[in-house]
Amino acid sequence: MKKRALFCLALLLPFLPQALVSQVHYFENGRPWNQKAGSGPDAEVDGWFYNLGITGMRAELIAKEPKFLLIRHVFSGSPAEGKVRPGDLVVGANLRAFETPHRNGYGMKVFGPDGPLLDFAMALEESQGKSKSGRLNLNLRRKGKALKVTLDVGTQQGTYGPKYPTDCAKSARILEDLLAYLEKTQRDDGSWGSPPHDTFAPLALLASGNPKHIELVRKNARFHARTTQVKDRSWLINWRYMAAAIVMSEFHLATGEKWVLPELQEVYDFLISSQYVDMSQIDEKSRKTHPGAVPKNKMGAHGGWGHNPGFEGYGPISMLTGQGALAFAMMKHCGIEVDRERHDKAYAFLVRSSGRNGYVWYADKAAGQDNWADMGRTGAAGIANAMSPYNDDRYLERALAHAKVIGQHPESFPDTHGSPVMGMAYAATAAHIDPASFRRLMDKNKWWFVLSQCLDGTFYYQPNRDNAGYGADSRLSASAVTAFILSLDKKSLHLSGKKLEPRKGR
Repeated sequence: MKKRALFCLALLLPFLPQALVSQVHYFENGRPWNQKAGSGPDAEVDGWFYNLGITGMRAELIAKEPKFLLIRHVFSGSPAEGKVRPGDLVVGANLRAFETPHRNGYGMKVFGPDGPLLDFAMALEESQGKSKSGRLNLNLRRKGKALKVTLDVGTQQGTYGPKYPTDCAKSARILEDLLAYLEKTQRDDGSWGSPPHDTFAPLALLASGNPKHIELVRKNARFHARTTQVKDRSWLINWRYMAAAIVMSEFHLATGEKWVLPELQEVYDFLISSQYVDMSQIDEKSRKTHPGAVPKNKMGAHGGWGHNPGFEGYGPISMLTGQGALAFAMMKHCGIEVDRERHDKAYAFLVRSSGRNGYVWYADKAAGQDNWADMGRTGAAGIANAMSPYNDDRYLERALAHAKVIGQHPESFPDTHGSPVMGMAYAATAAHIDPASFRRLMDKNKWWFVLSQCLDGTFYYQPNRDNAGYGADSRLSASAVTAFILSLDKKSLHLSGKKLEPRKGR
């Protein structure tokens, strides 16, 4: 499991900015629909399909019927059991026929959920309110014949409030269920199994302020402390050290526990050693395996982090460099002495990655001055700048630019390159810097929160642009990130806006 999760992170490869495809990348060989979870709650499902909220149905998008949803699985004990069958086409809901073909793939012209997914999500949300009394009316086509069924989805969850997750009873209930799920799924060693999980699961629990949860976060911080050291030759390692720095820093800022500081110092020393700052760090193998990516001069990729220390493969990337700049900022706030010059080299990498609109591209070159796409990298850069420990308005100006471009183009939110759930978390965190941008992000993506919720209260990792990382831990990854996002408006973490206590020398 650990190897699989890490392998998914390795899929952070360059891509064309405006490739026009339909919805997800579905191919002649059956991907992603033929990908399966080998264990866990989704092991009974014969592929990776879209979850249709609490109805208990899973659906595939098909090219020959782009306005409809092909049902591929129905869970036992769900509202759809006995009424909808695999092979049925859902063609409308609540007396409204689906009229828009699906078009939300990868590219500026096709991002977004427009089509049957959005139409179904809005009908399901509507049906959980009092006006529909928990009744979801579906129009189906079964073996060429039209029929109507009514699902009892109940009103227990209700509908999202206009300011959700703030002042929203549904968000509060969901968050409570997700935190309980994270409690149950923490491993004996204190981890949840991978760097994305071990970042956002503990942060969501820490945000609650519940003493019981604080103890679980302490256990996770101890895990990070045990598994990090000044010298480490593990593979795909920088992801793990970024997670350790961010979680242990936020934990120390919340509790003041002094045992964390020497552990953070070890992580800092490792990250300084793994930051790419000199051409002598280039792995000679890269000149053969990735000749086009190898820097031609000393400033190429300068100041960034890649999957592993120095420069190997594609070299430093913005997603990790944003986390590195954030890690340095948070450790500085904890009292670790951070090399300002090294820190600003990481920030400079992100500046080179950014278009004038604030969108951050894959590495240290802008995709285009007004182009945009998936926003995870932009989110990591945004919160890194917002958390800057230095008294200089440039950092806040950059943070706001990153936040606002996320708010201007919220369509790609669940479709981030490489690790989509990690990208969602960072995009939401950066958007939260600017309340108007956060509001647009949440409103535009309500469909995702409606459809990703499962009948048991967990959330589900939907198919995405990379089709990467689906497996037994998919409920865990989506649930951890959803809990974290729903916690942002509490402003109980420094990442989400909690004021830093004054400290001498800051």
